Amino acid sequence: MPLLSDIARRKKIAFFFRDVPKDARVLEIGSGSGWVGEYLKSNGWTNYVGLDIVPPADVVGDVREWRSLGLEGGSFDAIVAFEVVEHVDCFQACHDLLKTGGRMLITTPVPHRDWVMKVLERMGLNQKRTSPHDHLVYLEKVPQFTEKQVKVVAGLSQWGVFVKSAGQTGPEARVHSEHPVAS
Repeated sequence: MPLLSDIARRKKIAFFFRDVPKDARVLEIGSGSGWVGEYLKSNGWTNYVGLDIVPPADVVGDVREWRSLGLEGGSFDAIVAFEVVEHVDCFQACHDLLKTGGRMLITTPVPHRDWVMKVLERMGLNQKRTSPHDHLVYLEKVPQFTEKQVKVVAGLSQWGVFVKSAGQTGPEARVHSEHPVAS
């Protein structure tokens, strides 16, 4: 595990899960190696589901096709999307899957600093990306969600907690950068 990735994992656990009840129904999209699920299960969370496009995952498939994967709309208390939204536009699917009052927990690179992440990957200090970052977004406003807390970590990563409020629907808000993104 690259040094910066290991440090970030510990900090993500402390930041994101302190207010998530142990009986919450949690869906992680992009579960990858399964480290979030392992942590949650070993620390008392009882209703975790990991979803990824490749095994091993509890559910294998694309979150945008959630109906065909046997997932139920409005059934999750929290959705974890660590380093996912830059790969796939999944905000609508997450909105559909969350209960009213449910939380979306997001980490994603700061778009205009993504080039630094590539350098850190090449140096072996950060985990290599699994696919291109074709959907870089600023978390200033996430479509169809109410911001609870957003912070920028080390100038490189955005961490956000968003809530699905009652009656939140409608046209998607601007989420794409007005700043140039270096490739």
